[in-house]
Amino acid sequence: MKKVIINENERGLLFKHGKFQSVLEPGKHRIGFNAVLETVHTDIPIQSKYCSLAGLLENGDFKNAVTVYEIGDGKIGLQYLNGRFSCVVPRGSYAYFNTADSRRVDIFDTTAPDIIGVPESVIAKLPTSCIIKVEVEHYQKALLFVNGKIDRTLDAGVYHFWRGNSKITTQYVDTRLTPLEVSGQEMLTRDKVTLRVNFVCNYRVTDAVKAITEIGNYSYQLYLAAQLALREYVGAHRLDEILESKKAMSDVVFDRLAEKQESFFVEVSDADVKDIILPGEIRDIMNTVLVAEKRAQANVITRREEVASTRSLLNTAKLMEENETLYKLKELEYIERICENVGNININGNGDVITQLATLLHK
Repeated sequence: MKKVIINENERGLLFKHGKFQSVLEPGKHRIGFNAVLETVHTDIPIQSKYCSLAGLLENGDFKNAVTVYEIGDGKIGLQYLNGRFSCVVPRGSYAYFNTADSRRVDIFDTTAPDIIGVPESVIAKLPTSCIIKVEVEHYQKALLFVNGKIDRTLDAGVYHFWRGNSKITTQYVDTRLTPLEVSGQEMLTRDKVTLRVNFVCNYRVTDAVKAITEIGNYSYQLYLAAQLALREYVGAHRLDEILESKKAMSDVVFDRLAEKQESFFVEVSDADVKDIILPGEIRDIMNTVLVAEKRAQANVITRREEVASTRSLLNTAKLMEENETLYKLKELEYIERICENVGNININGNGDVITQLATLLHK
């Protein structure tokens, strides 16, 4: 005989001549030298290298000492120990020794993607090999596809689904006001001038489901519609007409987009021409014309001011000719200006200074 000790958190499986005999409880035991003892930890499923679980269950004592869980295909088990979540139990047959600890395994169906009956606190602890996490921001809509078919639309929030036999995918749609820019488009005007137009519009998606399922790329479709409307407008107008009124071009393109927005399942809020870029030689010609126009305007203004100044002098001369007192006042005004600009004045002769200055002016 030989002495063996089994700890409190263990159980012993006794085999003799290759056949399972009994379960040994914690404590000190004596077994024969021809017997084999296999110790099993009570916190993990029972596995023996000498006998299968089905062979062990044929023994009545073993069957009474354990609890068996059968988790089939498309199922998953969540184990709780003393009321707290412990681990995930995948499909298969499991047996645990009955101990003082409270153990239970809840079994859930994973063939349907929705997780029902599992607390959020437990879902947060599940590994990604078991669940799929979907996060939707407050400005988004998420389309949930199950096995290639649209299942529902998800609003803002965090969602979890079983990673089972179903193929689950999501597609996000931004519901915010989104800018769309048509930039650097080279176009030919009616008078055969090449120019480039930068155009921008703002839109938002009105029906996320139809925008994804009925249109390949709603943003690109809107881009093409804006591009074609710009080309049509530019090709029907001369360069001068386009440059004179960018607002007219913006209004025409906006109306075109508004006609198509329902078929694209979007709403276009505004549209405007951002830039019109001319070729280098055309730009030089336009600058030359502008300089010439400004010079002509400046000459007109100069001539107008000269005529006004001459007319004013003529009126002043007529008034002084008709009124001698006014003439004398004007004379004194000029004498005052001369005195302000001259430091010293030397006068030889009789009479006062004012009289002599007046005499000089008369001469």
